[in-house]
Amino acid sequence: MAALLRKLEDQALQLPPKERSELIHRLIISLDGAPEESPEVIAKAWDEEIARRVADMEAGRTKWIPAEEVFKEVDAIISAHNKRRSYLNRPPALNWLRPLVGMQSRPDGFMPQISGMKYIAV
Repeated sequence: MAALLRKLEDQALQLPPKERSELIHRLIISLDGAPEESPEVIAKAWDEEIARRVADMEAGRTKWIPAEEVFKEVDAIISAHNKRRSYLNRPPALNWLRPLVGMQSRPDGFMPQISGMKYIAV
């Protein structure tokens, strides 16, 4: 199985980005099932959620946490996970997220926390 998986991965990585994206989408649907709602309904729900979160931030109902504190906590969680699964010899999974903070967080580098959930405001 490992050899077949490696061969499939090699072939998938040769695909153009658009086709790789479609393959990823199909694989995720094969695991999670197709969405129950249309893309338009899902987009509308996300728009409403974003508006609610922005309103909470503007009304002062959120707690702001410096981005570096959030990443320090995430790095600690990943490090603890990797120690338990030492056979995974990879860099922290969320390193790709770090550049997004500078572009999407407030200019002072803070990120909001709503109801115990940390996220990057877009």
